[in-house]
Amino acid sequence: MTRSLVVLVSWVLLVGGARAQSPRASEVSAAKTLAADKLRAHIDFLASDLLEGRGPGTRGDALTQLYLSTRFQELGLRPGAPEGGYLQPFELVGVTGHPDTMTFRAGTDTAALAFGADFIASSGHSSERSELKASPLVFVGYGIQAPEYQWDDFKGMDLRGKTLLILNNDPEDDPALFGGKTRLWYGRWDYKYEQARKQGAAGAILLHTTPSAGYPWQVVRTSWTGEQFELPAPAGGEGERLQVRGWTTEEATRRVFQLAGHDLDALRLAANRRDFQPVALGITVSTGFDNQVRRRATANVLGLLPGSDPALAREVVLYTAHHDHLGLKADAKPGEDAIYNGAVDNASGVAALLEVARAFTLLPQAPARSILFAAVAAEEQGLLGSGYLAEHLPMPAGRVAANINMDGLNIHGRTRDVTVIGLGKSSLDKPLTALVRAQGRGVKPDQLPDRGFFYRSDQFSFAKKGIPTVYFSSGVDFIGRPAGWGKARRELWEREHYHQPSDELGPETNLEGAVEDVQLFFLLGAQVARTREPPRWNPGDEFEAPRLRSLELLKSGGAQ
Repeated sequence: MTRSLVVLVSWVLLVGGARAQSPRASEVSAAKTLAADKLRAHIDFLASDLLEGRGPGTRGDALTQLYLSTRFQELGLRPGAPEGGYLQPFELVGVTGHPDTMTFRAGTDTAALAFGADFIASSGHSSERSELKASPLVFVGYGIQAPEYQWDDFKGMDLRGKTLLILNNDPEDDPALFGGKTRLWYGRWDYKYEQARKQGAAGAILLHTTPSAGYPWQVVRTSWTGEQFELPAPAGGEGERLQVRGWTTEEATRRVFQLAGHDLDALRLAANRRDFQPVALGITVSTGFDNQVRRRATANVLGLLPGSDPALAREVVLYTAHHDHLGLKADAKPGEDAIYNGAVDNASGVAALLEVARAFTLLPQAPARSILFAAVAAEEQGLLGSGYLAEHLPMPAGRVAANINMDGLNIHGRTRDVTVIGLGKSSLDKPLTALVRAQGRGVKPDQLPDRGFFYRSDQFSFAKKGIPTVYFSSGVDFIGRPAGWGKARRELWEREHYHQPSDELGPETNLEGAVEDVQLFFLLGAQVARTREPPRWNPGDEFEAPRLRSLELLKSGGAQ
């Protein structure tokens, strides 16, 4: 038995109480079976070259779905999809664009940006041609409308048909605004593109810097080139989408601003004030794409462990991990590794999902609430699989007690701490903190709050529906390593391996710390599943209102 489990058993015996002692002891016993070799076995298969990077709608995607559904079946989980079966199929529209150069013009002066080096862009809709023809360029600061902060970067300007240049991130100088250094959804690229669409813009370009994005330019290049996926537009909605969604480097953006005599730094400074006004730059932008459009099928994979309590079994604890990755590198040179294996991101999270499911099946009795295990598709394309599941849940959102999301396990060894992304948002903090301390470790908040990790993985899809969520990762204080080693390793991994073909399982991969984290995933869900009072968002949290609406809908009989 590991040291952390010995401590946990002692805690159970001391504070569990006579009636709660037996089930908690059985949970600890099940958690003891979670082991590094079992995790590694799943990762070995899911991140193998055979699956060719698990790109959505590919053979590797289909093999992944088969592997997961048969594993669920082997564990005795019931089919969990809304219409029966283990698969929840849905359609993706894949668009591969072949961009022209991007040309900016101010009077007779022009600046032509090179694709890849200066800009990355993709079609905003699924037609054979998308383009910007001398579209006026307007700088709209952060592109945020937030009534609760009395903030509106658009100020009523007519932006129809224009292209918006938008700063990444959100204003961070004032702790009383937008969480200060902590990034909110307002700072995320998907929010900004959506706001541009709502304004009727023809295109939207984000200014990339590594600090504002939280990742280097190479991640933009790998994530936004090749085939891009989206859910099909609703009937009649294709015309409302942006023609072009793009990114430009800071150096290239400076060249563009200089065309018309604008100072980028001065405008960025002005954008941090409430009284900022959009600036028509006197510049037009032109570019276009010939698109290859095809529809592909993918699927979420869902397995259900029915609850044992006649009343609470209608409610579920939802575990999620995304099973997709980036597929094959479209522009790989001969002899170059062209497979985005995605071992950490997120074969490791899927391995954790499978092992947590196995641990639940070892309990002598199923928990009071049901447990729904969902391996979701197309996360790398903008949380598409979890977004589809959130809109097509097998039960009303008000009956989902909590979502526990697993995205990327610790591969560097054991830690003295656990990092909770979104610490302070919900009542899930309390049981999680107790379990972490019982392992002899400590809880830390997000160590990189400016990167908005809470809004970058699948839990966000369910939080928007009001479902209390938890998402945590390993800490940075590694046992047997000097101070600062964990932070340095994390930065190195992000710089060299994140969304790169080198994200592979190797002999140096150390899953001992991952085991302790997976035990927490299991034990937290087990506690939520047997606790009569469901989790809740803390008062005033941004997701409290949709939760209250979903619960009220249940009470009124509008959702059964």
